[in-house]
Amino acid sequence: MNERRLAVIDLGSNSFRLVVFTWVPGGGWWKRTDEIHESVRLGQGLDASGALQPQPMERALETIDLYAHFCRATGITEIRPVATSAIRDATNRDELINRARERSGLVIEVLSREEEARYGFLAVANSTSLTDGVALDIGGGSMQLVHVKDRRELDAQSWPLGAVRMTERFLPDEKAKASQIEELREHVRSELASAPWLADAAERGERIAGIGGALRNLATAAELDERLPSFGVQGFSLKRKELSRLVEELADLPASERGSIPGIKKERGDLILAAAVVIEEVMLIGGFDAIETTEEGLREGIFFSVLLEDRDPPLFEDVRRESVLNLALQYHPEPHHTRHVARLALEVWDELAQAGVHEGRVDERELLWAAAILHDIGTAIDYDDHHRHSRYLVLSAGLPGWSQRETVLIAQMVRYHRKGTPSLADFDRLTEDGDDELLLRCSAVLRLAEQFERARDQAVKAAHIAVDDGNVDLTIEADEDATIARWAAERTSDVFKRAFGKELRVS
Repeated sequence: MNERRLAVIDLGSNSFRLVVFTWVPGGGWWKRTDEIHESVRLGQGLDASGALQPQPMERALETIDLYAHFCRATGITEIRPVATSAIRDATNRDELINRARERSGLVIEVLSREEEARYGFLAVANSTSLTDGVALDIGGGSMQLVHVKDRRELDAQSWPLGAVRMTERFLPDEKAKASQIEELREHVRSELASAPWLADAAERGERIAGIGGALRNLATAAELDERLPSFGVQGFSLKRKELSRLVEELADLPASERGSIPGIKKERGDLILAAAVVIEEVMLIGGFDAIETTEEGLREGIFFSVLLEDRDPPLFEDVRRESVLNLALQYHPEPHHTRHVARLALEVWDELAQAGVHEGRVDERELLWAAAILHDIGTAIDYDDHHRHSRYLVLSAGLPGWSQRETVLIAQMVRYHRKGTPSLADFDRLTEDGDDELLLRCSAVLRLAEQFERARDQAVKAAHIAVDDGNVDLTIEADEDATIARWAAERTSDVFKRAFGKELRVS
């Protein structure tokens, strides 16, 4: 198994970040395996002077040199240092690029506005379920919006509306004035007039999803404020109403105290208000009630362009499916068993639906498939309590493309694939009415399919359903002796009856 490693160095206007991606070429797994983040504030003073200032430049050079030493020490030879708004727009950018090369040996690639927008789009499109709508990327120096149709770019634009620029220009004081915030709003509206497709996008059935550290911080703050179970912001829907409340709370605080709000990082506190106002204005213009957030960023967009370089554009065909299979490949020791359980579970599900035992909803079937593929990944930690370990991995790793509600349902199906009474437990605030019953139905079928494979020998080829006088007769089709499978399946009759209101008879 020949692994590749790529270090993407994102030299932003506010922060620098080095992210290491490791993957197995040719359809294997991929994941982030290391990360270094530094708050450099390179764009400090740039908006007023047009040039990078001496102190921010020195901080930048020290950090770039540190990153180069890190790559040499860890043996990483594939390195992609990219610069965005602050360096791109600076009159003395060549000085920084040349000094960085002399000092660190790294050759910095300055992304054009179009390239930056494209990589942001790739990050959003490969980590969310956005099909039609707007992909947003806000940083320290600029904000990019991409109009998306059928997961393709229709239009991409960039504006100098980043958090550092907007703070220095409109909110430079320790205490923000209402008139200053209104001036910022008017400026954003004026700038975005060049994107007429943004106006009332929600009325056309479009959605918005976004990336950027500021957005992630705001989403985290909203999660904590709503006292929701928190396992990251991947798939979290930040409501405009909650964002507006955060803007009011941030505006009431001195800049030096905004980082004290739970979820807002201290080093970003003085910049977060400007970013929140810009995002809020985008949502107001588009008529969006919520924005989907993702843990990914520009560096993931660059990585996806390498990982999927044989595709044009470099997009996963199905983000949801790919995220499940990628997580399974990272941790699963027995893929033959898992795939067999998934197939049996879906076949039983379909036959139960055909017999009228349940409605056969497509969304439930997809959740069942995901849980079946992931149900045993916890054995990578230990067999004992591996159902609990599997749930932990699902929640901790996240499932790009799936909402938080869906991720919770998959995690709980995984949790109850062996034993226990399926329950939403402490996650009920992330779910909807009827999800208790949904969880019970899918868990019952997954548990049944797992018992068919109790011997892990793929001996059970199929299971057929017949409904007779309020009972469900299940006939096992096998090429070999199926005594163990039959015995194990009969042990699921109690949860099956709770789920479907019918006795299960196995033969």
